[in-house]
Amino acid sequence: MPASLAHSENPLAQATAQLRVLNGSLENHQSFDKALQRAGVVPLRASGIQVLQVNLGKVCNQTCLHCHVDAAPDRRESMSRETAEACVRVLDASGIPTLDLTGGAPEMNPNFRWLVEEARRIDRHVMDRSNLTILVANGFDDLPEFLAHEWVEIVASLPCYLEENCDRQRGAGVFGRSIQAMRRLNQVGYGLPDTGLTLTLVYNPIGPALPPAQQSLEAAYRQELRGRYGIEFTRLYTITNMPISRFLDDLLRTGQYDAYMRKLVEAFNPATTEQLMCRTTLSVDWQGFLYDCDFNQMLELRLGNGNLQHIRDFDLESLGNRAIVTGQHCYGCTAGHGSSCQGAVLT
Repeated sequence: MPASLAHSENPLAQATAQLRVLNGSLENHQSFDKALQRAGVVPLRASGIQVLQVNLGKVCNQTCLHCHVDAAPDRRESMSRETAEACVRVLDASGIPTLDLTGGAPEMNPNFRWLVEEARRIDRHVMDRSNLTILVANGFDDLPEFLAHEWVEIVASLPCYLEENCDRQRGAGVFGRSIQAMRRLNQVGYGLPDTGLTLTLVYNPIGPALPPAQQSLEAAYRQELRGRYGIEFTRLYTITNMPISRFLDDLLRTGQYDAYMRKLVEAFNPATTEQLMCRTTLSVDWQGFLYDCDFNQMLELRLGNGNLQHIRDFDLESLGNRAIVTGQHCYGCTAGHGSSCQGAVLT
């Protein structure tokens, strides 16, 4: 097994190398498909599409240690207006109620505001997965008002309420700018009672560990952020670090990969499979190709044989009942309380 996986300029080559490592774990750990068989969940199928999750690209103003997208300021992948228009057409024709915008920093895509406005025009719920610091960056500091005006839910990454831990994962100074951004969001009504403006914070572990119970951690976040900084938020999601991209590279470099995979496999919880995000979410990459989830997208695991592969060919009936493509990384979503883009699966 390689000591680490250096970043490749060829995304397909990078994804292939990562899959080779993940598939290599079959030698020591039960395959995820066999775990599903033992749980009586074969095949794992979609149960409709409630969320169209659109990845607007890999351009970001940060370079975070845990980023499964491998996003950074020097990336150039960014969704075109043509593909963004195809996404809006699907929302309009299908009745899918939620548009989930992610990246990179999705706000850095030149079509971000247009997408938000068009989705709101047809009365769709819009989620913006923000890294917070972009909201106080030059040229973007009017975003809090824009997002509030459009009633966009903000889902914001804050991996710890302690400055040292947060900066260790996300970069020096990130915590301070995140606090500044949350204060701005509070000023326009986000996270406050009776405003209808939802500010969801997202926690993920600093290292190779499972998240603690979501409800108790939310209480700790609320106490610390309110007491130290006067900051309010609506709720907290806990998300397990997936063994892909930069986090996988770090696990390999530090010799912790096998131990982390063992932890995920041993914590497999069949009760999570009923509510996995892939069952109600369809993921779209910056080029318009379709995936079962954002993690499959980063591993270039496109939809299974027989399914349409691009947003321009969207068909709700066939895609809403598709068989889900799975792999060893799926243990990350089924360990313990479970993990999804909507936080813990079981609370």
